Amino acid sequence: MLTNKRLTILSNIGLIALDGSRCALSGSVDLSEATPPCARTEQAMDIKSFKLPASIGASRNGMRPWRESVSSGMRTVEAVIRELSQNDVPVLVVAESGSGKRAASARIHALSSRNLEPFHESHAHEATPELLASWEADGGTVYLQDVGDLDAAAQAELVRQIASGGGNDRRVPRFICGTSRELEAEVKAGKFREDLYYRISGVCLRLPPLRQRKEDISILLDWFLEEAAHDFSRVAPVLSSETQSFFQEYHWPGNIRELKDAARAIVALGDETLAMGGLRSLLRRGDRSNGEKVSLKEAAKAASREAEKELILQVLTRTRWNRRRAAQELQISYKALLYKLKQIGYQELNGA
Repeated sequence: MLTNKRLTILSNIGLIALDGSRCALSGSVDLSEATPPCARTEQAMDIKSFKLPASIGASRNGMRPWRESVSSGMRTVEAVIRELSQNDVPVLVVAESGSGKRAASARIHALSSRNLEPFHESHAHEATPELLASWEADGGTVYLQDVGDLDAAAQAELVRQIASGGGNDRRVPRFICGTSRELEAEVKAGKFREDLYYRISGVCLRLPPLRQRKEDISILLDWFLEEAAHDFSRVAPVLSSETQSFFQEYHWPGNIRELKDAARAIVALGDETLAMGGLRSLLRRGDRSNGEKVSLKEAAKAASREAEKELILQVLTRTRWNRRRAAQELQISYKALLYKLKQIGYQELNGA
C-alpha cells in the first residue's frame, strides 16, 4: 500500500518530497521532523548569496553549460540542485516535457564530486538490463529519461543496483530519473514497481514550466540564438520588440525545448519577418498542446506560405485587384493565381 505520510518542503515552485510519497502531486508542508541536509533550501542558505557560474556544466560528455535564472522559482530550484550535488541519493526530477529535466540532472552531476566520472543518459524504453549493468562499474551519474517506461526486467536491474550501494572494490552510479507522469498512478496500476518507486524518489525535485518562469525567457532566447548562430555560421539576430513581446506572451506548451526550436528556426531561415510569419501560426496551432517539437522544415514551409500570401496581396493591392495583371507581375499563370487565392481564402473575390 502507498502511504500518505510524507515530509515535504514547498518553496515557491521547487518541491522536494523526502520520502517520495506523492512527490509529483503533493502540495502540503509538514515540518514536524528534522530536515535532512540534502533537503534544506532557504533555511540552509540565502539563495541570493551565491552565484552558479554559467560555465560549470560543460563537460567531455557534451553537456550544455548552465544558465543562471532570474525567476524566483528557478533560483530556489538552483539552490536545491546545489544541495543535491553534495550527496549521492537517487533523485526523481518531475516536470512537464521540455522543461529541462536532463539539464538539471547534468547540473547536479557537474557540481558533484563525480564530475570527472561519466554522465550516462538513456531513454527508459531503451535502457535494457544489459545497458544498465554495463554502467555499473563506471561510477558517475546515470540519467534515465521517462523512467516510467522501464520494462519489468530493467526495473528489476535498477532495484538491484540501487540496493547494492556498491562495495569496497567498485563504485556504482548515482541514479537520477526524470518523469512527466504521475508515477504513483503507475504503481497502483501495477505497471511500476512500488519498491523501485520509493528507491528513486527519496528526493523529488519539481521544475516549473516555462510559462511560470517568464522572466527567464529573454535570457534563454538570447542563449539559443547565439548557439544557433554559431551552428549555422551566422550572426545572432537582434529580435524586434514585437517578436520579443510575442515570445513573452506565448504559453509555451513545449517549454524550453520549444523555445530553443523556435530560436533555431529564426536563425536558420535568416529572416525574422519571414520566420515569424510561419512560427506564429505554427506555435499557436491548437494541436501543439502536447509539447511536440517545432519542425524546422514545417516552420520553413509555414513561413514560405505566409510570405507568399503577403506578396500576392501586395501585388493585388497595387494592381487594384486586377488578377490578370497581378499574375503577370508575379510571373505565374492566371490559373495558378486563382488556385493560390483559393488556398488563402480569397476565391470569392471578383476581379478583371
